[in-house]
Amino acid sequence: MCRTSIYEARNKFSSLVKMAEEGEVIELTRYDKPVAVIISYGDYENRSSQNNNWLVEWREKNKEYLDDKGFDITPSRECPDYSKDPWA
Repeated sequence: MCRTSIYEARNKFSSLVKMAEEGEVIELTRYDKPVAVIISYGDYENRSSQNNNWLVEWREKNKEYLDDKGFDITPSRECPDYSKDPWA
């Protein structure tokens, strides 16, 4: 993993992108604190698909509990009275 400040990254952005394309992970810092990461598009796609798959799998596994039949989801016709102090 390569670590560089945002200021330095601005000056050598194209070389950092080239490094990311080759598989290197570049960590960008501001005041020595990590704030962003540059990764290759392939790594990004892999991570995105992994993040989406767990949710699809979880929904499929728990679909019997996620059935919303039987819940009344019609909006309430009551309007809140904003003239009253809710904290009183």
